[in-house]
Parts: sequence; C-alpha cells; structure tokens
Amino acid sequence: MTALLIIIAVGVFVASLVALVASVLVPSEETTATEDRLEQLALGKRAESTSESKSSLLMDSGEESASAITQWFGSMPTLAKYIDQADLNLTSSQVILMSVGLFGLGVGVIIASPLPWLFGPIVGAMLGTLPFLYILWVRKRRISKFGKQMPDALELLSRSLRAGHSLQAGFGLVGDETSAPLATEFKRCFEEQKFGIPLDESIEDMADRIPNMDLRFFATAILLQRQTGGDLAEILDKIGHLIRQRLEIQGTIQALTGEGRMSGTVLLGLPPFLFLVMLKVNYEYIMTLFRDDLGTYMIASAIVTQLIGALVIKKIITIKV
Repeated sequence: MTALLIIIAVGVFVASLVALVASVLVPSEETTATEDRLEQLALGKRAESTSESKSSLLMDSGEESASAITQWFGSMPTLAKYIDQADLNLTSSQVILMSVGLFGLGVGVIIASPLPWLFGPIVGAMLGTLPFLYILWVRKRRISKFGKQMPDALELLSRSLRAGHSLQAGFGLVGDETSAPLATEFKRCFEEQKFGIPLDESIEDMADRIPNMDLRFFATAILLQRQTGGDLAEILDKIGHLIRQRLEIQGTIQALTGEGRMSGTVLLGLPPFLFLVMLKVNYEYIMTLFRDDLGTYMIASAIVTQLIGALVIKKIITIKV
C-alpha cells in the first residue's frame, strides 16, 4: 500500500511537470487569435479565412475534434525554434541527450543514497527538465529585452525616414546603432534584402522568429502602409508611444505583484528545503513518513497541494496587458 501511494504521487508529479511545460510551450488562445488576425489583415487573407469558417460549419463533430487536435499540435513550436529564439549554440539532439543524462544522474544519485528508490523518478524528472527550463528562461529574457528595445528602434527608424532615408536603409541603421537582440534581428532582415529577398517577406520572417505582439503590430503596419500608402513615420511614432505606455503599465503590475511572487517562491521552496534539513538533522524522524501509512498519505497530499498552490499563485499574479 505504501509503495502504491508513492508511485501515484510520483505519477501526479511527473504529469504536473508535463502539463506545466506544455502550458509554457503552447501559446495562449488570445495571443494566437490576435496574431492570426494581424497576419490575415497584413496578407489580405480575409476571404480565405471566411471560406474556412464556412467549411467548418459543414464538418461533423468528429472532424471538428480532429481538426482541433491537429491545430493544437500544429501550434506547438518545435524545440529547434525555441533554441533559435533563445539564440543558443545548441541543437535539439544535444538538448535531449542532456535531459536524458540528467534524468539518469538523478536516478543514480537516489539509488546510491539512503533515500527510498521510489524518489528516483521524481529527482530524475526534476533534473531532466533543467535543460528545457534553461532554454525557456533564456528565450523569455531575450524576448523581453527585445520588447523593451522596440520603442527606441521605432523612433530611430521614424527619424531615419524623416531624414530622407529609405525603409531598407533605416533597418540597416537600426541594426548598426542598437544592441542585441534587436540589432541582430534587424540586421538579419537588412542583410536578407541584399540577397534579393523582398522586404515584406523579411519582415514576416522576423515577426515569426520573435513572438512579440508589438513586433507583429509593427510588421502589420509596414505591410499595410506599403499596400495602401500613408505617413509611415507618423505611424511608427504612434506605435512607439503605445509600446511605451504598455511597458509602463507592465512595470506597475510587476511592482504590485512583487509581494505575491515572493510569497509564492517562499511557500513553494520552504517545504523541500525543510525536508532536506530534517533529513540531515534527524534521519529517523523523516523516515517515519515512509514507514508509516499515515506518513505516506501526508507525503502524497503535500505533493498534490504544493502543485495546486503553485498553479493558483501563478494564476493570481499573472495579469495580461
């Protein structure tokens, strides 16, 4: 009975880790829908989307569910794309090998330690997710820095247009005068035009590489302006002003939710830390939890409630702007 409960707790923990990674990797429905509308608006695919929506009315329930599943898996970016967005000198196979190696290391450490061997999958799963979490952390930091550089880049591009430079030359100027990661992407877009790639395609590729909503607005504005005309410099100034206001609101939200984020970190990190301390100070006292049936129930309940608490805290402090 004790082994069964621990195995169930291990299964719940691993399933929660998979769900957490999936929730981070898969874009939200709101963001995906907004990006799709912007892309359709820029490329003039309203008729195609209308025909698709009409054809979806003719599907039966089985076809609709199959289409939804296919769309869900299709919306998940590949690991290589995440590595590219993080700008890391790694390959997908290297990351997977590191993850498998860390999983084996965690299992081996538990087997060699006096802890019960059933803790091996838990520790192995925690260590195995470290490469993916590192990629997500670097990617998030890079995209966040890119978003903060956008207002200055738009103002520089606007001044370049008012000075008489072409839009292509303005991209090169932004790439030379700003810092990475924004300079890297704009410079790449400028270099692609030298090889004969159209500007519209280069901008679309850059917007696909960097999943930033402000960049998608910027790309849509340029593509629409090239089709309909208008004062592009004034449009860029308005977009830059809008981005600055959004960044100010996000900074205010971060300040107001700082206490909640710190409380969540302490509440989630304190139980494992105390477990390790008590394991070192009084080994027999902790091992009673594994030998007694009530202790096993307590461990399983603690793991489940910790995961539920983490999800609730994340939901409370996450405010979309």
